Amino acid sequence: MTLDELEIKCRECTKCGLCEGRTNLVFGEGKKDADIMLIGEGPGENEDLQGRPFVGRSGQLLDKFLASVDLSREKNVYIANMVKCRPPKNRDPKPEEQDVCINWLREQFKIIRPKIIICVGRISAQRLIDKDFRVTKEHGVFYERNGVLMMGTYHPAAILRNPNNKELAFADWLAVRDKINELGIII
Repeated sequence: MTLDELEIKCRECTKCGLCEGRTNLVFGEGKKDADIMLIGEGPGENEDLQGRPFVGRSGQLLDKFLASVDLSREKNVYIANMVKCRPPKNRDPKPEEQDVCINWLREQFKIIRPKIIICVGRISAQRLIDKDFRVTKEHGVFYERNGVLMMGTYHPAAILRNPNNKELAFADWLAVRDKINELGIII
């Protein structure tokens, strides 16, 4: 199965109530065989309207972080979310919503086969790395899970709310660049 075929199937999903309020499915975007995959929590209002992940102010900040280490959604990363439909009022996706949607993400992993997964924010890091993950304490640290390196970092929206963490987040992206070089990944 291809990502395009999987997305078509995902568009038909009605397994949780999030589908009822969505304007657009936000499946993911980027290089379809990327070695680096970013996973956020779920679409916000701008993402829901455009059907694309990380396109609002936080997405602009994320794009700046990516560009600072020669990464971009156009050429060498794939970006997805834990849930594919916008939670009401941009609330965190509930565990049961993540449980329903996780299989779509697992299928994306199987198709893309990334070498590095960056969990953007607490929600994805707690689901994919460790349920007790604390971004403020464990950001920038790589963990190996089933042959894939994973790291959690600050969500750009959190940085916009607290700009004091911008330098810490930037250091995380430098660590990603160093890990890419260490592994000999050609970007």
